[in-house]
Amino acid sequence: MTISDENVGEGRTSDLATGAAWMRGEIMPIAQASIPVNDWRLIHSDITYDVVPVWEGAFFRLELYLDRFFRSMNSLRLNPGVTESDVRSVLHGLVSATGLRRAYVAMVTSRGVNMVPGSRDPRDCRNHFFAWCVPYIHVIRPDLARSGASVHIARTVTRIPETSVDSRVKNYHWGDFTKGLFEAKEAGAETVILLDSGGNVTEGPGFNVFAVKNNRLITPDASVLEGISRQTVLEIGRDLGLQTKIRPLPLDELLESDEVLITTSGGGVAPITKVDDRVFSNDTPGEVTMSIQKRYFEWAMQPAYRTEIDYVS
Repeated sequence: MTISDENVGEGRTSDLATGAAWMRGEIMPIAQASIPVNDWRLIHSDITYDVVPVWEGAFFRLELYLDRFFRSMNSLRLNPGVTESDVRSVLHGLVSATGLRRAYVAMVTSRGVNMVPGSRDPRDCRNHFFAWCVPYIHVIRPDLARSGASVHIARTVTRIPETSVDSRVKNYHWGDFTKGLFEAKEAGAETVILLDSGGNVTEGPGFNVFAVKNNRLITPDASVLEGISRQTVLEIGRDLGLQTKIRPLPLDELLESDEVLITTSGGGVAPITKVDDRVFSNDTPGEVTMSIQKRYFEWAMQPAYRTEIDYVS
């Protein structure tokens, strides 16, 4: 699987700069990308994906995202017939074609269409890979990533248990998140955090959660995606001299924290200054959080973590 020079050359157009997709060997405006109505991605949410950020003209920690994407495909028994080298080539060519220096880039594998009429056997589906990118997405609005966001703890829904959907496999099973988001918005909060059935903090739609308390950086160990941004912040925390803990995080402990922050590929690190009625740091971002946020974007510019993109002139 390769991207032809012709396709890449055609890509540097204004319509691609607002979003582009790679499908079946071609780059196209994202509005032209489509899948069949009977694709199992659509009718069964039978799919995995991953998202790697592009920051100032380079992928950030690309190899970690590729590794997780292929682990997810293996876990779901998806095989679209592509290698890591193939996917890497597609992502480079796609971003180069758009000219975007800051981008949100998705790699996706769907179960696809069942090739045997009437069959419900997933082995009869033809798996397929595609990719798309759009200008950089912030899960938390940039102004709130500076001043601090509010979060609601969902009460009407808990996180899907790991025995049902493996949270380590990036997926589109957002029924619990969507219900929680409606609840959060109606409560006047920016986003939502879900608990598990035992009352422990899990994650939110598109982000991991951290608590800061007494020089400790704590993040939940179960019912969460093992995020690359989460991994980066754990490494940064140790670099800053913090004790890092991956373990159960009861809601009461979160509410007694000194600071709360979230991590996401769509924005890096964002401070949370309010959880329900609990206000942190006088409703301003905490010192530890802002140190971690600053270090995250410093790392995003370090050659050791960057894979530069060769943009077509």
